[in-house]
Amino acid sequence: MCNYVLSACSPADISAEHFEKIGVKYLCFNYRLGDKDYIDDLGKTISYKDFYQAMRDGADTKTSLISVDVYADYFRSVLKEGKDIIHVTLSSGLSGSYNSARLAAEDIRAEFPDRKLYVVDSLGASSGYGLLVDTMAGLRDSGMSIDELYNWANENRLKVHHWFFSTDLTFYVKGGRISKAAGWFGTVLKICPLLNMDNIGKLVPREKIRGKSNVIKAISNKMVENADNGTEYNGKCFMSHSDCYEDARAVADLVEASFPKLNGKVVINNIGSTIGSHTGPGTVALFFFGAERIN
Repeated sequence: MCNYVLSACSPADISAEHFEKIGVKYLCFNYRLGDKDYIDDLGKTISYKDFYQAMRDGADTKTSLISVDVYADYFRSVLKEGKDIIHVTLSSGLSGSYNSARLAAEDIRAEFPDRKLYVVDSLGASSGYGLLVDTMAGLRDSGMSIDELYNWANENRLKVHHWFFSTDLTFYVKGGRISKAAGWFGTVLKICPLLNMDNIGKLVPREKIRGKSNVIKAISNKMVENADNGTEYNGKCFMSHSDCYEDARAVADLVEASFPKLNGKVVINNIGSTIGSHTGPGTVALFFFGAERIN
């Protein structure tokens, strides 16, 4: 039986059922929708569809990370049970959660000198972060020790590729990530930005593609170009979407047709309230293992 706990946070964007199935504990971020505060509890309190409809209707959103004190209390509760813990955070390139968890771990280690407490910066987000955690759970179950798993995570986290596109620029403008002028021209010309995550865990615009059908083909081609062993890739593929399942399904169909040795079907998840507060509806993301991200 495994003598350590593997855990993550809700922006890994896998379902509560998936977390339970792979035996991974998770902590929930917080967010504000309109004038009320909520927990990002994987769509339990507010469904994803209702959340994104509220954004479309004009509700403002704001996220807040887990505090040092909350991380400390959580780590303490696990260590008191006599178990070690390895916790994987949202990318430090997008959030201060890694720093909060690291500071909490530094304080808690002095209380439990005989226990192991590791914090891993995923350098990932959404279901790419989830794919890393899912893979780590499999390695844990195969007998990998906590020290080996910590080293593996740090050595392989940049091999998880993250590709995103959006068909709705409204919330990129609202959040200040693109200018109003660029958003207006992009909407008129039906431009769909294609982005990926770089080697410091930040989202970087890579291409501007005109038309939804073209960007769906383009994102699936990125997997052909970058996946381990090309179309012979035999690992898992995760996706996530913000209330645009049909677009995600169209990408998944292309991926499943192009990769006959894929480990199971493409797993399509929802982009949760934390990540979705910044993307808004209309975003599709694709995740797989490939060569190490270098820029």
